[in-house]
Amino acid sequence: MNIDELKNTWNDDITEETPEISIEQRNKINLPLEKMRKNMRQEFWWIIGIFIFAFMVCSVCRPFKLQLYITVLIASMLIVTVFFFSKFFKLYNEISNTELKTYDALKDLVTQFNLNKQYYLSYYISFAPFLVCEILIVLEFIPWPKPLSETKIAVILIGSVIIGLFVLFLSGRLWFYRYYGRHIQRIEGLLNELKK
Repeated sequence: MNIDELKNTWNDDITEETPEISIEQRNKINLPLEKMRKNMRQEFWWIIGIFIFAFMVCSVCRPFKLQLYITVLIASMLIVTVFFFSKFFKLYNEISNTELKTYDALKDLVTQFNLNKQYYLSYYISFAPFLVCEILIVLEFIPWPKPLSETKIAVILIGSVIIGLFVLFLSGRLWFYRYYGRHIQRIEGLLNELKK
């Protein structure tokens, strides 16, 4: 086999070009993307409001030891939230600046959505240690009519953690689906249409 035959064989093996997305399909994609951007902005402002409110409540807590514990706990939650929201902000920028002209660009975007879904669920689950700390603070500072036994404290703590983890995971999944998952499914449907 000579070099010309190898070149011809090589050129024949090159796959087709990446399919382009039509203007009509881009418009179908832009609607769910715009809804997701809107939901991300709303969620960001809600989180800021919640933390401002939480720190205001901390300022009126007494005794000082309780105020200190709650303030440190909320500040720790804020650090975790800032970390995860920095990931979400990257996705927000990618959604805002994306030029979906090809199938591969849309496929990359869907991959980013699925990655951020994992971040989102991780964000909710990461609040489990804070839940444990909150329960410990409540057990420590609530005046009980008679002191709790070690068994009762263990049952309250373990039961609260199990129920809390379940609620955190379930609420994270439901929240994600309501605000983002439905739109991602529409985009994945368009991706599957292009694939055919």
